[in-house]
Amino acid sequence: MAEPVKKEPLLKCENVSEVFGGLKAVSDFNLYINPGELVGLIGPNGAGKTTAFNLFTGVYQPTTGTITFAGESLLGLKPYQITQKGIARTFQNIRLFSELSVLDNVKIAFHSHVKYGLLESVLRLGRYFSEEERVEEESYRLLKIFHLEGHANEQAKNLPYGAQRRLEIARALATKPKLLLLDEPAAGMNPQETKELMDMIEWIRKEFGLTILLIEHDMALVMGICERIYVLEYGSTIAEGTPAEIKEDPEVIRAYLGGE
Repeated sequence: MAEPVKKEPLLKCENVSEVFGGLKAVSDFNLYINPGELVGLIGPNGAGKTTAFNLFTGVYQPTTGTITFAGESLLGLKPYQITQKGIARTFQNIRLFSELSVLDNVKIAFHSHVKYGLLESVLRLGRYFSEEERVEEESYRLLKIFHLEGHANEQAKNLPYGAQRRLEIARALATKPKLLLLDEPAAGMNPQETKELMDMIEWIRKEFGLTILLIEHDMALVMGICERIYVLEYGSTIAEGTPAEIKEDPEVIRAYLGGE
């Protein structure tokens, strides 16, 4: 009987360290995510979680170690190049184009994939109009999925907080990612909004065929939807496993509660 084909991880991070001055923000960090997985990255404040996201997206370059995506190295790439390869992210502090309309926030993200050139754009020739029409249609489709179509022409800054969170996820999806990095998407949400967010994350994962890596402080959300979880403390991985294993891990209990 033939051996089953082993899947290559979509994202692989090996022996990565990040040093700022004399401070090690991330130390000998290892992580892998298989295609289609929903993985959590948790840890106390200052554990290095957002630093890890910044390494995956080219905001920082690792001091040591390797990061590969779909078998290709991400080292040395700029954030926009990593976005074009298929990694999108949201931020702990919402970063929308607040003065622009809700629709334009999504349309801007789609423009990383338009099929017209600079000259066609400036002179409005060739494929410009057909591509712009396609971008607008796809943007409205995303807004409808996130129940934002009624706010399309409003300025993004005027949306309620939960709607701004949904818009940020919609904008990330407009870049057509394979891997979606969500940095504390439930921050500032009430329990009902958090439950709706959980359902949405699971739905978009299936609907868009996404792999998702999630940073989150809301343990109910993490334990409820993640298949595997990594736990960071002071930049180092102290545990990795299923939600059931993480709940019982003595190192995790110590890190969060200070003891058993």
